[in-house]
Amino acid sequence: MKFSYTLDDIDRRLLAALQADASISNVELAERVGSSTASVWRRIKALEASGLLKQAVRLLDPLVLGYGVNVLCNVRMRSHARDVRSGFEQFVANRPEIMECFSMSGDWDYLLRIVVADVSDYERFLMNILLEHPAVGSASSHFALSMTKYTTALPL
Repeated sequence: MKFSYTLDDIDRRLLAALQADASISNVELAERVGSSTASVWRRIKALEASGLLKQAVRLLDPLVLGYGVNVLCNVRMRSHARDVRSGFEQFVANRPEIMECFSMSGDWDYLLRIVVADVSDYERFLMNILLEHPAVGSASSHFALSMTKYTTALPL
């Protein structure tokens, strides 16, 4: 799928600034990108209308909240029927410890990124919740030793 919105240099600077700090004021944005505040406001509205700009959020520090363990979990489904996949994806959407979910090609059907406080927390989640889901056939867990890179900013 090719994006049809044409970005100029000011749009790219604007998007880069917003990806770094979404709470920045339009006045400061205008100064950073070399444009007027009215132009920045119009550009932001156009980028929102195009679907390129989504909601603005604040990122939380998982360590401060006590989530010191990141687990990458491969999941193999018992069935690939549409209703089974849909039910599993709804389950994933409702589990707050599952931060990301990717439908995969290859040997595994899904890759989940799960945050938990510690290994015993993950064991409880895996054994009592994930593996108890009727769609899940098996799972393979990989514990991250450290996070070398994490970003939400897309390349422009």
